[in-house]
Amino acid sequence: MKTLIFNGSPRSNGDTKALINKMISKLDGDVMVVNAYDSKIKPCIDCRYCWKNAGCSIQDDMQAIYDYIETCDNVVIASPIYFSELTGPLLSLASRLQIYFCSRYFRKEEIIKNMKNGGVILVGGGDGDPERAFSTASTILRHMNVQNIADIICSHNTNNLSASKDLNALNLVEELACMFNKKIHKV
Repeated sequence: MKTLIFNGSPRSNGDTKALINKMISKLDGDVMVVNAYDSKIKPCIDCRYCWKNAGCSIQDDMQAIYDYIETCDNVVIASPIYFSELTGPLLSLASRLQIYFCSRYFRKEEIIKNMKNGGVILVGGGDGDPERAFSTASTILRHMNVQNIADIICSHNTNNLSASKDLNALNLVEELACMFNKKIHKV
């Protein structure tokens, strides 16, 4: 089993990372974590290369992620909520997933053959609405052929309670990892 986790947090040991670490501790198989703030990935420049060609004209660290997306079983988007949305660097990285949209709608090709399971982990202080960020994350997941998106996992009171102590969020992350493990072991 292979799981890809997109981490949209700027904090290497913050609340989002605490929930990611909990998930990783419960997952079977290989895990790749892509840290949006640390990655050397440029945003989409709308050059329209992918309208007519497979792949992306920009050659950077995204190439390894494309390879992993095409073979992984699960994809998770984990992010703090900023102004009721995913973080900017995560959205910038996700813009490079246009290659999947363009392959499907312009070239009529399916690059990603296997359906995937997905999850969304959101963390916030409690002021913004997580539903918009969940909707955006769900759209991003669907472009990677994620057909089964689990219910939102949200630790939404981190100004007062660290995600590492949010028992509800920790339990939901563990349940998501178990769901991923069971679906793969059934095959």
